[in-house]
Amino acid sequence: MTAGKIIIITAPSGAGKTTIVKKLLSEMPDLAFSVSAATREARAGEVHGRDYYFLTPDDFQQKIEANAFAEYEMVYAGKYYGTLRSELERIWSAGKVPMVDIDVKGALSIKEKYHGHALTIFIQPPSIDALRERLGGRGSETQASLEERLGKARYELSFSHEFDWIVVNEHLDAAYNEVKDIVEGFLRS
Repeated sequence: MTAGKIIIITAPSGAGKTTIVKKLLSEMPDLAFSVSAATREARAGEVHGRDYYFLTPDDFQQKIEANAFAEYEMVYAGKYYGTLRSELERIWSAGKVPMVDIDVKGALSIKEKYHGHALTIFIQPPSIDALRERLGGRGSETQASLEERLGKARYELSFSHEFDWIVVNEHLDAAYNEVKDIVEGFLRS
């Protein structure tokens, strides 16, 4: 029974969350990606409505005032992200389960609102050093942004115990299989 269920996956930046989510979506037709809203600029190759709903800060603020978000957070200085209620409703009305890929605070906020119907999974890197290596390997981080992301990761790791499941991503295939088993069990329950 999948009606009204929601799956929330979170992790520090660079822990492998997006890779795991994309693979789940490609292999599990009952799931649909919940596109988040964001005030940041689109990166190369990102498409409005597919990767994010790219909003201006004013548009985002209007949606806050209209209570249009299931959750929202200022994730980085001046950068807001949120999950639109309309996006969750769109997925549920299509008979699918939303897969929400968001930050820790947003995940806990949705868990609180949908607790009886929500599954929360925290993808944890094997260590901060491994995370530093992964983020540095992207080639998209300045030293300052790398340190900001690592600082945020340390903070996020302190909340991991509040999630239904913690999956350590030391080896991607093993972590993916563990997450898939957890999700399949939740969808059957």
